[in-house]
Amino acid sequence: MVTDGLKPREVFRYFEEICSIPHGSSDTKRISDYCVDFAKRHNLKYIQDESNNVIVFKPATKGYEGRSTVMIQGHLDMVCEKEEDCTIDFANDGLTLMVSGDLISAKGTTLGGDDGIAVAYGLALLASDDINHPPLEVVFTVDEEIGMLGAAELDCTPLKSRYILNLDSEEEGVLLVSCAGGVTVTCSLPVEKEKKAGIRVRLSVEGLTGGHSGVEIDKGRGNACQILGRILYSINRSVDFNIIDVSGGLKDNAIPRSATVDLMICEEQKNQLSDLVTELEYTLKNEYRNSDEDLCLRLEWQDNATCDVMSYLTGRRLITALYGLPGGVQKMSKDIEGLVQTSLNMGILKASDEEINISFSVRSSVDSEKKELVDRLECLMNMIGGSVSVCGDYPAWEYKKDSVLRELMKEIYTEQTGKEPVIQAIHAGVECGIFTGKMNEPDAVSFGPDIYDIHTPKERMSISSVERTWKYLIEILKRIDE
Repeated sequence: MVTDGLKPREVFRYFEEICSIPHGSSDTKRISDYCVDFAKRHNLKYIQDESNNVIVFKPATKGYEGRSTVMIQGHLDMVCEKEEDCTIDFANDGLTLMVSGDLISAKGTTLGGDDGIAVAYGLALLASDDINHPPLEVVFTVDEEIGMLGAAELDCTPLKSRYILNLDSEEEGVLLVSCAGGVTVTCSLPVEKEKKAGIRVRLSVEGLTGGHSGVEIDKGRGNACQILGRILYSINRSVDFNIIDVSGGLKDNAIPRSATVDLMICEEQKNQLSDLVTELEYTLKNEYRNSDEDLCLRLEWQDNATCDVMSYLTGRRLITALYGLPGGVQKMSKDIEGLVQTSLNMGILKASDEEINISFSVRSSVDSEKKELVDRLECLMNMIGGSVSVCGDYPAWEYKKDSVLRELMKEIYTEQTGKEPVIQAIHAGVECGIFTGKMNEPDAVSFGPDIYDIHTPKERMSISSVERTWKYLIEILKRIDE
């Protein structure tokens, strides 16, 4: 195994097994069954629901029977992003792990440390026979990355946890105690088609940094879908074209790194289009030089053809949506310095013969502002003949002023490291919000080891941080509810 020799040994062994199983969002049956098989092998009570969520129960160790039940919680799905030249098939292939110094990563793809490491921690705890702990409810949810759909569907009636240790954070020494609520909004436009003759050309926006649409929405990084809208609006002023097809982004909660449009233009305007794209590339590279230094525009000329294209009206409505719909940070918190309060991310752009869908991740720690953004999208789409649909609505996780768990975790962290942990609220969805709402507000904290550039093929995880976080977790379980 690639992880042989890494510590903690059991945690990394399970992590590598997880990475060998395809487990992208909406493709979680195999990883869910793996967890069920694990529970059966260890003679542990479990529940697997129709959504593929899994709960595994483990009794307290001797002397801990009278303590309050603790939930260990993480999600089974990962964001599947890869480099353009990577040949992996996420539906059928496992990841190719690589170790370099203190970092573990996956060749050409996302690593899935978010949140595979939580699953690995949970399995290692369940398999252990030498770690003291209270009664455990280890909860593995699905489809967190596409709107926390699994947590929303989970029946929490069997759960008795007073404390929740969520392991879906990516910065060691940061204790997450509050998060934004969110919702996925899909904006749809009907497509009208007509026959058109001309030269086909593919225009691509590539090389953007991307990143998490919550955690990194305030970094000023370019959104490839919105940039594509800007480009199309600009060239529409002087070049006649019809749109054949359009696509961009892979996940609504990941800032799109690339977007592509296929156009039909007249042969006579070929040079003019090339000149315009060259000029726009220069402008955009200058604007995004600090956040997206590898940004580039690419034109691929194809043969003369006659084919179905979007009507002029459909194309202009699409350009209006891409360029005119809001995106990025909408409001900063006035209570917590540096915290984004409300934002949205245009994450997925996809066209079919019948309609064009533009999917947004909308986030806010103020429910009324989240609703206002949904209403604004609906208003704008209605004005251009479109519609919106909403799914995956989840609540904000409000800060708990009197948290016994938070104070204990602060104390233990300082004892182990000599440093004070950072207490943080985050502009991203965390399943704690759903669980605290469903379970009579248990005391919850989210934490985890250092993971860098999540949701991108550059994702990597610190090996030493995984070990320190494991020791931290063990000590929390030893002393919780003492």
